[in-house]
This record gives sequence, C-alpha cells and structure tokens, in this order.
Amino acid sequence: MRIGISCYPTIGGSGAVATELGKALARRGCEVHFIVTDVPFRLGEFHRNVFVHALDIISYPVLRTPPADLALAALMARVVREHRLDVLHVHYALPFAACAFLAKQLVPEHPVRVVTTVHGTDVTVLSQDRTLYDVIRLGVERSDALTAVSYSLAEQTSAWFPAHAPLHVIHNFVDPAVFHPQPQPALRQLFAGPEEALCLHVSNFRRVKRVMDVVEVFALIRRARPAKLLLVGEGPDLPDVRARVQALDLERDVVFAGRQDQVAPLYQVSDLFLLPSEHESFGLVALEAMACGVPVVASRTGGIPEVVADGITGFLAPVGDVAAMAAAALQLLNQPSQRSAFAQAACERAHRLFHIDSKVREYLRLYEQLCTRGEPG
Repeated sequence: MRIGISCYPTIGGSGAVATELGKALARRGCEVHFIVTDVPFRLGEFHRNVFVHALDIISYPVLRTPPADLALAALMARVVREHRLDVLHVHYALPFAACAFLAKQLVPEHPVRVVTTVHGTDVTVLSQDRTLYDVIRLGVERSDALTAVSYSLAEQTSAWFPAHAPLHVIHNFVDPAVFHPQPQPALRQLFAGPEEALCLHVSNFRRVKRVMDVVEVFALIRRARPAKLLLVGEGPDLPDVRARVQALDLERDVVFAGRQDQVAPLYQVSDLFLLPSEHESFGLVALEAMACGVPVVASRTGGIPEVVADGITGFLAPVGDVAAMAAAALQLLNQPSQRSAFAQAACERAHRLFHIDSKVREYLRLYEQLCTRGEPG
C-alpha cells in the first residue's frame, strides 16, 4: 500500500504520532511518503520504504506572505499523481485536511482516499475561531474517514462537526522497544543524588500545559523532601517559567534540558511524571512515561483518564489543584513500595492497551476498508 502522511514537523504529539506511524507502516512493507513543510523531528536516520517530500516555498514581491498552504496542496497533488498513492493521511485538521481536499480536486483522475486525524487544538481551539471554522469543517467533512485520538476528543469533534465523515477512535500508541523500564545509573546521577527524587515534565511550554503549575507542585514537594525537577522542551512560556523558578529560589533544583529528540532515557531515570495541563486530548507524554515504568500525576481532563488509571498507574486531580497534585506526588515518592507497584502497573497498562503494533493494525484496517469499498467520497 502507498501512503502519504502530512503533519507538523515541530515538537508536539501530533507530529510524533504521525512520524512513528509512518515508520511503523514502512517496516510492514508499505511505501510511505511524508509530504511536509520540513523533515519531521522524530524521523531520524534513513528508513527503508520512507520518502520525504519537503515544501520549497518561493516568495513573490506581490504577495504579503508566501502561499504555504496552497503550495502544500499542490505538492500533495503532485506526490499523489507521481507515486499513485492509495491513502493520504493528514494529522491535524488545519491546514492539512483542507489542503488534502484541494489536492483531491487537482487529481480527479486518481482516487486517493483522505484520512484526517484530529489531535486536539485543531478542534477544541481553532474551530472556535469563526474565521477558520468553515475551512476546518470543509476539510473534516470532505475526508473519506476521520479519526480521533481519544473518546473525549471524538465527543468534542462530533459536537463541533455533526456532519463529519465516519469517525473512528484510534488511540495514540507507544513502542515498547523504545519506551520500557531500563536502569540508567550514569545518566540519573547527572540530575539527582541517591537520596533525591527526580520529577519530570515534557512539553512544548504552551499556556495550555500549565508548566507554571509544574513548578508550584515541585516547590511543595521540595519543601517536604530532597528532590530535583527536570524540564524538557521549549516554547513561549519558557521565560516565565525560568523567572518563577528563580523567584522561588529553586534554581539549584531545577534542570532546563531544552529540546530533546531522544526522550526515553529521561523517562527511564525519573521517579515521577507531572502533567497538570489545562486540557489534553490524549496525553502522549503520560503514556510514554508509563511505558517506562514511571507513575503519573496529572490533571483529570480530556483524554488523560483514558490513559492514566487513577489510583493504579498514577493520580489525577482537578485542573489547577496544585496542593492535591503535590500531596499525591509525595505519597508516591515517600512510599517506595507503592511507587513500585504503580510503576509496574503503569508499564503493563501502556504496553497492553497502547502497543504500537495493535494501533498500526487498526489504521491499516481502516485504509484497506476505504480502498476496497469503491470510489472515495
């Protein structure tokens, strides 16, 4: 099967999932074409059966901004035509679903099927912008199939787009070959001493991630016991987070690791993962932490309860309840036997329910159903 994939190349769950899906499909013999504005950050080295078609945008003096979305649609159409793609799978409704719709109009002679996966803010935030809603609706409703990464997001998508294409829930996934418990004593000692707990947070430091709450939770943990906090990622809230760490006199206990492409070892050396987000459509970083045997303390919001089993693989608290999250974190950190039991349960749940192989099979079944039921919509 020949499959095109479009996604954002930058740090974020949608791009990570799309890239890992593409690599997994290629390992199963599919011919995978990434049609992107830049090489996805998780693509890494050469992969057999994987091809990258990166957009080269030319600026024209008459245009105030380069026509990136139109150029992407044209590139999609060219790749569909030249490589006779069976499926064009776009991750994130804006702009990719709309671009895919336009690409189909440009190649009416080739019946490519369009699958759109919504990942969260493309539905929960951008669709609330009246200037964008109709464009998003066009892409969503004219896709041949629509998938959501959680039941929570599927419900929201149905509320915003009641006339959408058939909707399938296919959860995000984790690769146990990469994300699994593994002692890393030399790496751990770079961040924390033998008596110190190591807390971890990974995100793109946007407002919705409430990274400031991570710092406040850690401040309460640090008052009660020796601990370090490892912050991984970068984004618009990073300067404010740095300032808050300084104001709380936590500079010696907080490590800003910046962007890291290889995050599995950082999960593996951590004792606890903190995710106090305002909203998460799924919570991929929580899943990755669990797969590495790390309990999660997170907000009870969006799709996180579908990932984290409250009281079994971690604890959930209301959004913004810093005190409750700190208390839950200290309960786990101060009771090694309970933390060990949660760690084992977290790893087992992640590998059993969200294994990459089972999710890739679900996507392949969907592709095959679309390609065998006649002309696409």
